[in-house]
Amino acid sequence: MGHDKHPALFGRRGFLTGMGAVLLSTAVSAQTFSPFDSKERLGGYPFTLGIASGDPTSDGFVLWTRLATKPLEPNGGMPDRPVLVRWQVALDEKMRRVVRRGASLAIPQLAHSVHVEVDHLPPGRWYWYQFEVGGEVSLVGRVRTAPLFGAPQRDLTFAFASCQNWVNGFFPAYRRLVEEDLDFVVHLGDYIYEGPGGAGVRAHLPATEIMSIDDYRIRHAQYKSDPALQATHAAFPWIVTWDDHELENNYAGFIPQDEADTPIFADRRARAYQAYYEHMPLRRTSFPRGPNLQLYRRLSFGRLLQLHVLDTRQYRSAGAPEGCTVAERVDGYCPSALDPSRTITGEKQRDWLIDGLNRSRARWNVLANQVPFAPTDGNANPAIKTYGGEKWDGYPFDRAAILDFITAQRLYNTVVITGDVHANYVRDVPPDSNNLDAEPVATEFVGTSISSGGDRVLTTGYGGDVNNPHQLFNDNHHGYVRCAISREQWQTDYRVVPSVLVEDAPVSTLASYVVEHGRAGAQKI
Repeated sequence: MGHDKHPALFGRRGFLTGMGAVLLSTAVSAQTFSPFDSKERLGGYPFTLGIASGDPTSDGFVLWTRLATKPLEPNGGMPDRPVLVRWQVALDEKMRRVVRRGASLAIPQLAHSVHVEVDHLPPGRWYWYQFEVGGEVSLVGRVRTAPLFGAPQRDLTFAFASCQNWVNGFFPAYRRLVEEDLDFVVHLGDYIYEGPGGAGVRAHLPATEIMSIDDYRIRHAQYKSDPALQATHAAFPWIVTWDDHELENNYAGFIPQDEADTPIFADRRARAYQAYYEHMPLRRTSFPRGPNLQLYRRLSFGRLLQLHVLDTRQYRSAGAPEGCTVAERVDGYCPSALDPSRTITGEKQRDWLIDGLNRSRARWNVLANQVPFAPTDGNANPAIKTYGGEKWDGYPFDRAAILDFITAQRLYNTVVITGDVHANYVRDVPPDSNNLDAEPVATEFVGTSISSGGDRVLTTGYGGDVNNPHQLFNDNHHGYVRCAISREQWQTDYRVVPSVLVEDAPVSTLASYVVEHGRAGAQKI
């Protein structure tokens, strides 16, 4: 990685430090670079990983690319020096009416990625953008600024997706997502998978579980090489958050899945977090600092929508033991789960969320969340309740604090969007887990996986059961979820594909639900 050339930017293990984040823009400016780089000089076409935009505001957005002439090599095939990347933003797809242009250094310490923050643009309109290195140009991407708060509000449409395991299949859902008329896309985690995978539809690179910074970069690059994923990034701004597989399955904070890995886990987390930043359209506020990365944040879309992006991995406590007996359970929970110090968000993020809900003046509040939020009784016996696991059921104190606030403030236009479980669900969210059929105070839409889990026997069900009367829909197709929002109504469409073994599989709407303004809970249409 060439750490020795920038000792002020990196800690002793070679990861970016807080001081590195401050010094980065000035430290690299004195480096030697050539403005005359070309395809021949770089060794090939530099935009093999595509382009992306993200985190739109009312006056701007982030533009991203990573230069890589040989993306599946440890250094992307790039020289060990900074490379000047020019960019421009235009009002038209042919890039003739340019409104912003500039240049950014892609440095080897960040895998030659660039994150350009464009601002001072008019709100609520589409723009087109493009990168250039020494005469080599990227594809043209499209991005939209958010509407201005207080301006006349039009409707919004977005889609959310999660869980795209390369080994399990192709990404036909993204091929169809490009055809949608959307304002933005939300990705709720498991963008890559860290495990080995030689036996599947497509083989992982590297073939073993990824551990080093080079491993994580190669795995991200492999996923970014998918043409359907590249096209979807180029078509819409993305708002991203992670779950566990961007680092390691089922980790919690600094606690790895395998206890024996604890001594090395902070370093592994730093490597994974840095690689995640290098490959996502994130702002400098998310610049990695060793094993920490600020990911939870808020985005506003006029008076219509406020999006609270959550991080339920970085700060969570270890999973509670599930071995308690029925007699030991309290209202369905093992006693250890009821410890108020146990958290899925961390105290700071939980308070940030509640404060944001309190201050929000948007018509709809959305929690962009990784794991199932609504309580779900996992016991088939109607007389016995069982709550727990990696979802919010394993961390009831945090959920109770949030639901108590929503209930007290009557914030019934709160919608939770969720990934992780590779299946579609619609659940009304009751005020607590004691009475699941109580009048709901929020609504949760759980989206299935893009490919994770692979093809399986398809099942679809409507309505709940005696244990979970608040569950309205369940299904295990692959696909994505489309949400159309107006002032008076939220509509969710479950868009599904029949197979992930066929790259251009068709998409259809399997089910649609609406939430009416001021009334929590979903209705099938």
